[in-house]
Amino acid sequence: MSKTAKSLSALGLSAALGTGAVAGETEERVLQMIASGEAYSADTLMPLFKQLEPVSLEFMLGTWRGGKFDGGAEPDPLNWYGKRFTSVNDVEPVLYPSPDGTLQNYDKLGRAQIREMVFDGTVSAALIYDQQPIIDYFRKVNDDVVIGLGDIKGRPLEFFFHLTRDQ
Repeated sequence: MSKTAKSLSALGLSAALGTGAVAGETEERVLQMIASGEAYSADTLMPLFKQLEPVSLEFMLGTWRGGKFDGGAEPDPLNWYGKRFTSVNDVEPVLYPSPDGTLQNYDKLGRAQIREMVFDGTVSAALIYDQQPIIDYFRKVNDDVVIGLGDIKGRPLEFFFHLTRDQ
């Protein structure tokens, strides 16, 4: 087993290792970056994000475990778990584990919905927060991993994160 395969398996991304799941160099590079846990800049991530395939609204349905490309530099007081897409009109955008282990939505940021939106000339699923000036654009790495780009009004486009589908 390759070093990348071992790292992905350790992260619970073993589904990404199936035959044909890593279709190209961009996908493999992104998976290696996720597995490394290192910090990556927006200048590094943006060109890769733009090369990835769009995703449909239906593709995003379900619960996804999240991670950031900050190398652990940013403190995470919530212990962010990920996002839950119950339907196109009902999304819990910031899940965290409660003391009893159940996943809770962080109510201070509210809920969200998903719609198809254009980013850089590509139509793909995007999460629109109900009460915050935030849009998360998504691109497909493989059938179980996506990259998100958080567009926070008034801030530069530099917040990238990844989501892995819960099995």
